[in-house]
Amino acid sequence: MSINVKNLVPAYAIHPGEMLHDELIAREIKQSDFAKLIGYKPTQLNEVIKGKRDINADLALLIGKALDINPEFWMGLQAQHDLDKVKIEEKTKLRLESISVWNMCKNFIAVSYLKKKGIISGDPIEDIPKIKNLYQVNNVEQFPSAYASSGHFRKSAKLETNTLNLFAWTKIVAQKAQEIEVKKFNNEKKEELISKLKEVLKENKKTTFKVESILSDYGIKLIIEERPDKCAIDAYSFWSNGKPAIGMTLRHKRIDNFAFNLFHELGHVHLHLVNNPTIDFIDIGKDSADYKNSKEEKEADHFATENLINKNDWNNFIKTNHIFTDIKIKQFASQQNIHPAVVSGRIGYELCVFPKTTISKDLN
Repeated sequence: MSINVKNLVPAYAIHPGEMLHDELIAREIKQSDFAKLIGYKPTQLNEVIKGKRDINADLALLIGKALDINPEFWMGLQAQHDLDKVKIEEKTKLRLESISVWNMCKNFIAVSYLKKKGIISGDPIEDIPKIKNLYQVNNVEQFPSAYASSGHFRKSAKLETNTLNLFAWTKIVAQKAQEIEVKKFNNEKKEELISKLKEVLKENKKTTFKVESILSDYGIKLIIEERPDKCAIDAYSFWSNGKPAIGMTLRHKRIDNFAFNLFHELGHVHLHLVNNPTIDFIDIGKDSADYKNSKEEKEADHFATENLINKNDWNNFIKTNHIFTDIKIKQFASQQNIHPAVVSGRIGYELCVFPKTTISKDLN
């Protein structure tokens, strides 16, 4: 990377008096003698050497003649000093302004998390433009209202959530989604999309990569982003540049969790986002009153369960079986064209029965 020397700001401005002092020492000329030579009082010359008095055109001519150095050299040193001094003052002013802005906005920012992600460095001059870009605000006064932009939360009553980390995570996901190009979204191809996704889930090999590719072909963005500390978030659905997008954390790296959360967010995409491009849905648990009373979350849950496993087939399966063996689970999963771990996981969740099984639930 090339550096423009003209843009560099020195640590301090070097006064030409310092150069004069060095020249007198090199020539073994006493200040008192030099002052007499150029017709200056010793105190006046000492002020020049200490940077308290500038070198004007008259003094440059005198010094130039006395030392046989072009006057332009001394005027150039003075001009450079003056420019450097202005640059330093502007840099200090910018630093002070940046610190002031940072002190105003840092309480709304997940500082530790964003540092860990390498998004900010701790230098407010560098960080403030990055923060404004990430949070999509023009000034710090907009930070409080920015938090009100996401209204649909599946909140967990059991797990404490760091809201600053949560909000920052959604902004990182949204920023990454801006960079993703996908094909045209068509809500009418929902059944076709679901069928292809179930095939990939059933195989469970390079699953997230294949799911991302399929969703892209159907106009949906997928962003896998590790969750931040103290933030039990699973997924996030929203609009990005006119295309639906889904962010996922893989908090539980299990095929059954991944399948359900993916289809839950697809429920939001096909049932809710298509009707309102201004809303978003953040999934951070489902044991709170807000979630249980939410019509949209119930609809998304219903979408997930119905499209992963047929409702009537599921009811018949649990009615006719009291012991769920690997063979029975795998047979039923094969009929539903789904991974057996999805069946096993639903048995545990809905019936609170946890069959002894050798079926791997790891997401591959």
